[in-house]
Amino acid sequence: MRRRPRTALWVTAVVAVVAFLAALEVTARRSGVSGPLTSQVKDLVYAPKPGPLYAGLALTMVVLTWRQRFIAAGTALGIDAVFALTRLATGAGPEVRDGYFFGSGALWVILGCAVIAFTRRSGEERALLLKGVGLGMLLMTGRKAGDTWLLITAKTRPMVVDPYVATADQALGNPPWLAGRLLEASGPVVTWIIAIVYAQLAVAAVVVALYQLRNVVVERRFPRHHLVRTFLVIGMVGPAFYMIFPVVGPVFAYGPGASGTGGVEWALANLWPHTAPAISTPYSMPYDGITPRNAMPSLHTAWATVIFIHTRRASRFLRHAGTFWLIATLAATLGFGYHYGVDLIAGVVFALTLEGAVRAQARGWDRRATRLVAYGTAVFAALLVSYRYLPMELALHPRVAAPLLLLAMVSVIYAYVVTTRSWDAGTKPALRPEPQPEPA
Repeated sequence: MRRRPRTALWVTAVVAVVAFLAALEVTARRSGVSGPLTSQVKDLVYAPKPGPLYAGLALTMVVLTWRQRFIAAGTALGIDAVFALTRLATGAGPEVRDGYFFGSGALWVILGCAVIAFTRRSGEERALLLKGVGLGMLLMTGRKAGDTWLLITAKTRPMVVDPYVATADQALGNPPWLAGRLLEASGPVVTWIIAIVYAQLAVAAVVVALYQLRNVVVERRFPRHHLVRTFLVIGMVGPAFYMIFPVVGPVFAYGPGASGTGGVEWALANLWPHTAPAISTPYSMPYDGITPRNAMPSLHTAWATVIFIHTRRASRFLRHAGTFWLIATLAATLGFGYHYGVDLIAGVVFALTLEGAVRAQARGWDRRATRLVAYGTAVFAALLVSYRYLPMELALHPRVAAPLLLLAMVSVIYAYVVTTRSWDAGTKPALRPEPQPEPA
């Protein structure tokens, strides 16, 4: 009887995820792009991006023994070898040379684990294996859903509000313009390192997650809270704000675009990173139907923030790596012109609010958790409102506006630290009583 509420919760979660993906699939089809479910099915046969699929397999394997892990990894590589030879034979040589032949094998092995769970396992063994499969599939499908969201934002939001955000960013002294010049002067080696950090953020998250989940196979259960949970929630909630607040970033709105040439015809002016825009009355501007409107808030900043948080109790190497990854990610988001300074402030507040909510859900809600999440939500909403409706006031009064924006972010950081330290001190909220078995 005690398992019924937990089983109902898992069933509800699965149904909600499937319904969300189905709705996203329909929306994507209506926008003329491929949906996450279609794209995931194609990965079974066609050449996929290998990273997300093998990262999903790595997370699935945390529930396997070492012998089972070697078998799973070997099977995945063997399947990919067959696919590679087949693609070469059918004229898909360029894809193989570019590295797009690994990945399908990982997806087949994960699905095979699901089949084994239903046919060869029972009880807690089945539940544990299915949780591993679900974790791996969530990572892969979450990536697909995120990519679909980005395409939808480009198709459905022809106007962007970059001039509003750029004007508000004047209060901070135009940090992307300063960071862009510094990165340009730092040389190709530094630029290359920071580019790798920015592009491989998911790899860092998987490494930290594997460290946190290293004892799952021994303890036969997952920890109450780990990085993947918050990472996925950020990826699911964050893109919704791209529809509300479509922003492409300074390198697109005020520069040549990420490719160095493609976005000039859509930019207001080719100013980034050497000439900061003048303060003027902002207005919405049209942009192409390809570039994602994914700058506000900065989810790269949010993800790097939670990686930093989750490495505080890890090994010394991971603590240093988490700090480096956060600093390098902030430098990349600004230095490459993908985000404005105010995007980063919103990203930090967004990350801490969701991390507090996910952690509270795992340990049990109490008054401190409610205060933290409510306060973080209020600050985040206030930031977005000020960027959209008070940008001129922020730009014209930087000595007041800049400290207020930074203080808003610092106040959420302080609230998070105080709240989580009180949780760590050992005071737990009152838990709901377990349902009693019905009398015979």
